[in-house]
Amino acid sequence: MKKFITVLFCFIILTTVLTAQEAPLPEPWKYELTGNLNISQVSLSNWMEGGENIWGWQINLAGKATLEKEPFKWRNAGIINFGKSKIGSAESRKAIDEIRFETVYTRKLGLPVNPYAAATGRTQFAKGYSYTDTTKTEISAFMDPGYFTQSVGMGYMWKEAFSTRVGASLKESIASKHAIRYTNNPKTTDDVEKIRVDFGLESVTDLNLSFSDNLLLTSQLILFTDFSAFNAIDVDWDNKMTAAISKYLNVNFAFRLFYDRDIHVKRQIKQALAVGLTYNFF
Repeated sequence: MKKFITVLFCFIILTTVLTAQEAPLPEPWKYELTGNLNISQVSLSNWMEGGENIWGWQINLAGKATLEKEPFKWRNAGIINFGKSKIGSAESRKAIDEIRFETVYTRKLGLPVNPYAAATGRTQFAKGYSYTDTTKTEISAFMDPGYFTQSVGMGYMWKEAFSTRVGASLKESIASKHAIRYTNNPKTTDDVEKIRVDFGLESVTDLNLSFSDNLLLTSQLILFTDFSAFNAIDVDWDNKMTAAISKYLNVNFAFRLFYDRDIHVKRQIKQALAVGLTYNFF
């Protein structure tokens, strides 16, 4: 509960600072900031059919700032997601934890495809654990691991609904305490590598579809390969469907598929369904 109050307090402070600027950004800038709070709770007392008390919360913050004028477009986006849950008498556990940012600079040449330069980053806030019935083992932490990419290539955009880009890319994976799990090369036995750098080809495709005034689908598919093998293609497919019930109440369904053979030979899937309060600051 204390961590929930702390995160909520930081969330309020951040949004207050962003919305309390005396002077707006220059006219060419377009910016968005959306906050979402989801809370779930089940309490049982003398319930003969059995069950467990449940308490969960999640805070999401998504922002975007775009500068577009001749002859370029510069788009910056960031996402912060954090939430915890508690079942019965067990201690609360992290349910979602993500920090992501992306910046893309596109040079306009008046052609169907245009050159771009991009950089991305991804990590988490809090420590992550693997649990058994009696123990818990730390398996991740802030910037442990952290993932960064830089790429240059050519991209295509159709309005704001669809964009795709393909280019040469550098991918850096960094870790410290958990380097054996995330960055170490098992073929080398002398040292534990805390930084792994891969050079290859990256493809990023974004889809934003509005089916009606209150139904929105956003999807991003990221593919990366260092050309070593077909099954070594990294896949990060992130999808979110948002249905607006009212001005401040939304239903959100999220589905993410992640595959990185350097971390695990099997694909990873995360799915979430939540109803919560949403507020558009910009």
